[in-house]
Amino acid sequence: MRHVLSVLVENEPGVLSRVAGLFSGRGFNIESLNVAPTLEEGVSLMTISTIGDDQIIEQIVKQLRKLVTVIKVVDFEDIAAVEREMVILKVNAEETRRAEVLRIADIFRCKVVDVSLNDLTLEATGDHGKIKAVIQLLTKFGIKEIARTGTVAMKRSMQPEQV
Repeated sequence: MRHVLSVLVENEPGVLSRVAGLFSGRGFNIESLNVAPTLEEGVSLMTISTIGDDQIIEQIVKQLRKLVTVIKVVDFEDIAAVEREMVILKVNAEETRRAEVLRIADIFRCKVVDVSLNDLTLEATGDHGKIKAVIQLLTKFGIKEIARTGTVAMKRSMQPEQV
């Protein structure tokens, strides 16, 4: 099962390495990882997407909380959250198939960010499922290049505070 973890950390050298080391040292995989500073000076937010059953995720969360530089860990599994990911895709779009590619892009509200005679470069933003669906549908045209941001997530408003 896929889990998204929000990890608030002190922004100091080696924090990313320690968190990644915790995962790799225990044989856990990180599907995606995003790190950025928060509004609070010296604090960053890591959004980690990983796969594992509830027991594995519970172990990961406990181990993360033991790290000195970790301030707070939240698993969004049982919390209403807004989740987004962005992908940029360069897709084969010769003249005969361009309209079909553009229809799919329109259905998924993708933005066309670059055009050439044989390619369209599209930007798609949405939850993990939407991004997966866009990629799956555009694969039949031939995806030449892909760049993904990974997941970012935030608890929806009016939710009880998690420990």
